[in-house]
Amino acid sequence: MWDELDARFAVDSDWRLERGPVTAKSVTPMRSWVTEPMRYGSLFLAGDSAHIVPPTGAKGLNLAVADVVVLAAALADRHATGSQDALDAYSATCLRRVWQAQHFSSFMTTALHTDPRDTPFDAQVRLARLHRIADSAAASAELAEHYTGLPIG
Repeated sequence: MWDELDARFAVDSDWRLERGPVTAKSVTPMRSWVTEPMRYGSLFLAGDSAHIVPPTGAKGLNLAVADVVVLAAALADRHATGSQDALDAYSATCLRRVWQAQHFSSFMTTALHTDPRDTPFDAQVRLARLHRIADSAAASAELAEHYTGLPIG
């Protein structure tokens, strides 16, 4: 671990990484969670306060930014027009994207990570998923679309 950190923190200066004992090791749990609706009265939830995705799909920050973009536009519309419609639609608008990201993150987690409870059948299904992406232009295009991000709103 120290060698890897040393390589990543290497700088052109006198600073050096100070090594020490490793006192704990753990594996971050892969968890998913969604709050529905993402609004309670005048309280609007965004980002991790509304939904958690495992890091495998790399969607957490993207979802948070998308939530804020949708909420900012809804607040601006409320201020400019007095209409509550965009604020009332905030949760439903964001949740369509959130559930797509949850689906993608779940897919990536199960495709790329083994589970100690997996059977040989599960391992073959995982390989079949990966072969499908590698062998199919349509499957690889879908993965790329989800990975690079879906439209906001």
